[in-house]
Amino acid sequence: MSQLTIFSDTDNSQALLNTHDAKEICEQLNSVGVRFEQWQTRDDIAAGDSQEAVLQAYDGDVKRLIAEQGYQCVDVISIANDHPQKDALRLKFLDEHTHSEDEVRFFVQGQGLFALHIGDKVFEIICKKGDLLSVPANTSHWFDLGPQPDLVAIRFFNNPEGWVANYTANDIANRYSRLDA
Repeated sequence: MSQLTIFSDTDNSQALLNTHDAKEICEQLNSVGVRFEQWQTRDDIAAGDSQEAVLQAYDGDVKRLIAEQGYQCVDVISIANDHPQKDALRLKFLDEHTHSEDEVRFFVQGQGLFALHIGDKVFEIICKKGDLLSVPANTSHWFDLGPQPDLVAIRFFNNPEGWVANYTANDIANRYSRLDA
């Protein structure tokens, strides 16, 4: 079940909000310009499956979102616990960064923790299978795929180069939650 926890960006000890209610998650995130939706999923896709298999399985949804938003590039991140570079990949996303374009993820399998630093708050969203999250361009954030990943996500880009991070050098990410095993 998806979860949203909101903290002050100066106090990670007291949640301002903690909810599993999808409607409330959507409303809270929409109020700060973040798109959150829950899509229908399939049970025949697993971590480690090829990009081609995942994109073929979700072809209609992918084409619909591309037509709606004009994305230039789509790929799949598929990481199972036995992935030889799982630790390096996890570290790559853990520091606060921004992108010059929206960061859009549809979780096909597994889960991940997005943390968004917006204004004076940190929004931690545990995204699960079926969740679509679109983080607006230039929003400070970080992502944790966990120490034992089992994740398949379709990523949408306006930049043909794909995922390009601009690290902020702020250590705030070290003071907030990580995705447990």
